[in-house]
Amino acid sequence: MSRAFVFPGQGAQTIGMGQALAAAYPAAKAVFDEVDEALSEKLSALIWEGDIETLTLTQNAQPALMATSLAALRALEAEGVSITDASLVAGHSLGEYSALAAAGALTLADTARLLRIRGKAMQEAVPVGVGAMAALLGLDFAAAQAVAAEAAQGEVCQAANDNDPSQVVVSGHKAAVERALDLAKAAGAKRAMLLPVSAPFHCALMQPAADVMAEALAGVTIKAPAVPLVANVRAEAVSDPAMIRDLLVEQVTGSVRWRESVLYMGARQGIGEIWEIGAGKALSGMVRRINKEISCRTIGAPEDMTAALDALNG
Repeated sequence: MSRAFVFPGQGAQTIGMGQALAAAYPAAKAVFDEVDEALSEKLSALIWEGDIETLTLTQNAQPALMATSLAALRALEAEGVSITDASLVAGHSLGEYSALAAAGALTLADTARLLRIRGKAMQEAVPVGVGAMAALLGLDFAAAQAVAAEAAQGEVCQAANDNDPSQVVVSGHKAAVERALDLAKAAGAKRAMLLPVSAPFHCALMQPAADVMAEALAGVTIKAPAVPLVANVRAEAVSDPAMIRDLLVEQVTGSVRWRESVLYMGARQGIGEIWEIGAGKALSGMVRRINKEISCRTIGAPEDMTAALDALNG
């Protein structure tokens, strides 16, 4: 059965993530050590012993989640599973960087540094309190787009994350996003709620961060990935390094087309199994709501390895 490896985005972070993997697998521990060295700080200490508020700061959460995903992948590799046991890789927002590191397109050290820059740039692009994000539950993407367009009223309000058939996140100016809450409810949304995020990601307000990332990515080597990447902003597979570089810049202000990406992997690429590698199970939940025929497996702890190996060998 064809499988894809997918990598989670912001919101999956927890204190202690990856610690059991690092204790059980030297290769997993080496990932955290290398990320600490690349950032010239003990990010691993924050991940395992810090407070959740500090870990959740965008500039910390992004490299931390990537490190946890790559540690899980290295543990899989120690058990004989290769990245090429997957036909495709994909990641949700920052998870796209984890996917590229997993597939060898970016070095681990470069990925850690890029995500620290990205997190900081996204945080600083919009003054605190100016922007907001909201989840609209029970509206499809077209309805959510219509709500966002009506709510904008000359400000920015965009459909930022098309997560699954029943969950779309909108992003933009705070007042516009608050207007979208009322409009969404009037349009039949089951729930519409502001999200506890520090900045309005994946909308035009992030253009200053996109400019920073264009400069940062220009100075980094990107190789062709060992496995094609299903890109967030295209919802189709790409392997060309120059295109990947452009799409990573576009991704900062563009929509995360996760629902379409999963549909593409299933219907057009024959993916029957998705392994979510790293912290949490959020992507698996989305996948099940998008395509019930795709089975999901999470790889985030030592006990997940045995089940994964049994699945491969079965």
